[in-house]
Amino acid sequence: MKQFLSFVRKEFYHVFRDSKTLLMLFGIPIVLIILFGFAVTNEIKNAKIVVCDYAKDPASQEIINKLSVSETFLLDRALLSPSQVEEAFRKEDIKLAIIFPANFYKDLQHLNKAQVQIIADGSDPNAASTLTQYATSVIMEYQQKLIQNAKMPYTISPEVRMLYNPELKGTINFVPGIMALVLLLICVLMTAVSIVKEKETGTMEVLLVSPFNPFLVIISKAIPYLALSLVNLAVILLVSVTLLDMPINGSVLLLFGASTLLIICALSLGLLISNVTQSQQSAMLISVMGMMLPTMLFTGFMFPLENMPNALQVFSNIIPSKWYYIIIKSVMIKGLGFSAIWKETLILFGTTCFFLIISLTKFKIRLA
Repeated sequence: MKQFLSFVRKEFYHVFRDSKTLLMLFGIPIVLIILFGFAVTNEIKNAKIVVCDYAKDPASQEIINKLSVSETFLLDRALLSPSQVEEAFRKEDIKLAIIFPANFYKDLQHLNKAQVQIIADGSDPNAASTLTQYATSVIMEYQQKLIQNAKMPYTISPEVRMLYNPELKGTINFVPGIMALVLLLICVLMTAVSIVKEKETGTMEVLLVSPFNPFLVIISKAIPYLALSLVNLAVILLVSVTLLDMPINGSVLLLFGASTLLIICALSLGLLISNVTQSQQSAMLISVMGMMLPTMLFTGFMFPLENMPNALQVFSNIIPSKWYYIIIKSVMIKGLGFSAIWKETLILFGTTCFFLIISLTKFKIRLA
């Protein structure tokens, strides 16, 4: 154990005396959080919505038909109670809910005005804004038709409600995604480069032929990056809360637990990359290209997965950051507990174990 702790202490010394490593660990995440938090937007298609038509009259049916022919929506008709609608949003089964009251057409006929309730998931502000605007435009189009045909000042007032993010702040969506991107990319990169660096300088060969267990050498190199990544996570959360007004509505302990799983998964991937590369440049290239692009494309925070072909949607399930992103959004923004995210956590845990086992079994304890 003394030897093991000595190796761990040595790795901390290596990290702290290398200014470039410290910049990558703490500088880049803060810059990415701030840039993405203030600057990035996106669009959405094929969003799952539910229409609760309690009126079942010609007016509501015509509006629903207009919504159903759009490529923007994947429409489901169901009579849900308010609690069931809330639960559907919590499980991320739907992106939007449109509710027609029972007296919708009667109010139009007798009062010349009626209300429609539109409920959106504000945790993804761009999608919520786009979907509510489109739904509102369809309703306004029907209203204009009534006015032209009857020459009466009919008024349909959509009542819009944004769950979890009433102000539609972009940071609410992008901060969890950037957390996934930063933790995965930095951990993979740091681990792969640090081990390959030992190969280039010839010290890895000395370590592997020493009486110390080779696998403990690898673990001792990973522990500092695990600890520093958790510190990095704390810094990201602090910056998000203080500068970007990001809420943390759920358990901080659950956040750190899920983050630890992702970090261990990233360290395993870094070890796997170090096994197939012999230079730091190669390790950096594979780490950046192999981790950044899949994370940005298939996590869901930049490009909606619903827009992609079915084959790519299936492929996204093997990307660890996708499940981490779902967990973080559910905990930070929606304030949900473990009972709501246990499936995603189990998948992330299984993915982590898989990559960890593969990385350790494939690691070459002989360099020649």
